[in-house]
Amino acid sequence: MNYDQFYASITHATPPPGISVYLKSLWYDAKGDWDASHEIIQDVPDKTASWIHAYLHRKEGDVFNANYWYNKANKRMPGHSLEQEWEEIVKALL
Repeated sequence: MNYDQFYASITHATPPPGISVYLKSLWYDAKGDWDASHEIIQDVPDKTASWIHAYLHRKEGDVFNANYWYNKANKRMPGHSLEQEWEEIVKALL
């Protein structure tokens, strides 16, 4: 699956079969379901999940919590838009 196919799948009712937990979380976020996205990713104990978790808290407006998760991911909070960060994460995972 490439980025365009993943992005197009957002119009469907369910996420594409066989995608990773990371992409599933980002898929739900793109659908506007922050709670489902956060629920999926919050207990995954690795740097990739921490990056997504950081992005979600940044989107929520909780900068303190977002910075905590960016640090766990060995990342810095980006200076670009949330949309650009979402795309960056998806492309890194595909």
